[in-house]
Amino acid sequence: MTNLRLQKRLASAVLHCGKRKVWLDPNETTEIGNANSRQQVRRLVKDGLIIRKPVIVHSRARCKKNAEARRKGRHTGPGKRKGTANARMPTKIVWMRRMRVLRRLLRKYRKEKKIDKHLYHQLYLKCKGNTFKNKRVLMEHIHKKKAERQRAKDLQEQTEARRTKNRARRAAKELNKKQRQAEFLKLTD
Repeated sequence: MTNLRLQKRLASAVLHCGKRKVWLDPNETTEIGNANSRQQVRRLVKDGLIIRKPVIVHSRARCKKNAEARRKGRHTGPGKRKGTANARMPTKIVWMRRMRVLRRLLRKYRKEKKIDKHLYHQLYLKCKGNTFKNKRVLMEHIHKKKAERQRAKDLQEQTEARRTKNRARRAAKELNKKQRQAEFLKLTD
């Protein structure tokens, strides 16, 4: 058995890989042993006496399976936890996400003219003051506020209409009274 360290080193340089990835044909050791230059090694590679071994597979199948299970909530009980609740999911990040969601909704509603700038500002400050725990609660509050405003507006319109109606009735009454007085004066003369 000849020593093929030189050939292995040259082959790894020619094949651009490590020495552990070089396969030398055990049946052709004498022929491989005669090769002492890169050119001769290249010829042996071409002939198939020296081969570059395939990359060893580092499978992620088990890892993917575990990740899938964790997405379903498995393997995340108290026994699997190392950090504190705040280290695992910081309250600051939760707060930032919530603020961004609520503020995005407010901006959207203001842009679509669903709320005016005054209500927007009020709600913005309330969001900052932790009044709304999620988007649904904020939306319900907006609908309630809008309904209240609409109700107040309708009431105002009704009272205004009643006032104008009464004013018109009073004016008509006054006119009738004046006409009757004029007729009475004509009759008396």
